[in-house]
Amino acid sequence: MSLLSEMCQPSTLQPRFNDLLDTIYRILLQRMLAQELPRVVIECDTNMKQYSPLGVFRGQVIDRSSRAVTVNVARAGTIPSHICQQLLHQVLDPEGVRQDHVVMERTVDEKGAVTGAELYGSKIGGDVEGRFLFFPDPMGATGSSLLRVIHHYREQVEGTPAAIITAHLIVTPEYIRHMKSQLPGIKIWTLRLDRGASPAEVLGMIPGSDSRESGLNEVDYIVPGAGGVGEIINNSWV
Repeated sequence: MSLLSEMCQPSTLQPRFNDLLDTIYRILLQRMLAQELPRVVIECDTNMKQYSPLGVFRGQVIDRSSRAVTVNVARAGTIPSHICQQLLHQVLDPEGVRQDHVVMERTVDEKGAVTGAELYGSKIGGDVEGRFLFFPDPMGATGSSLLRVIHHYREQVEGTPAAIITAHLIVTPEYIRHMKSQLPGIKIWTLRLDRGASPAEVLGMIPGSDSRESGLNEVDYIVPGAGGVGEIINNSWV
């Protein structure tokens, strides 16, 4: 949380911003993969076997035969998805690990409020049958963009994934409610739940216990949030 709070500050720019993004996402994704991927029991010799018959490890490890897809939702999701691919390569057979790419943008009304999302193109390398489908995307504000991508997979890509799992730095109550209502089986991982637009009395309650809980401003940006993460990651202010 300390690193994330630094990352969200106005004074944190390049290259420090991306350094923090890398470090924080590795911490989050390592925990996520350890929890979500299947395990098997193995028995293998250790380097101590040459000295003692007790040099044998027996225990649970991640099943390397599991297959996974990580989806780069450009542009804020590019670095997180690449990190996810790297970590998956470490614990799974790389032949079963794939990275897909989608290009999309939120659509807004004349006041700047989010109205939906438009998908402009994709590079999807095959089916998702039996694969763990990961969406590492820093901010979960309204859920409109990610839902658009996930619906594209469900409607246009062959196969049923073993699980659909998202990984974020910050999400809002609105995001969780929207995603859960549209995709009841989805698994959401996040480091922080931002509720800055909630009434004062709601902030003293357990998260999720009051429908007035909110983390969005009038144009659907997260508060307190981190600002335009895609812009800062790429140092491109458009």
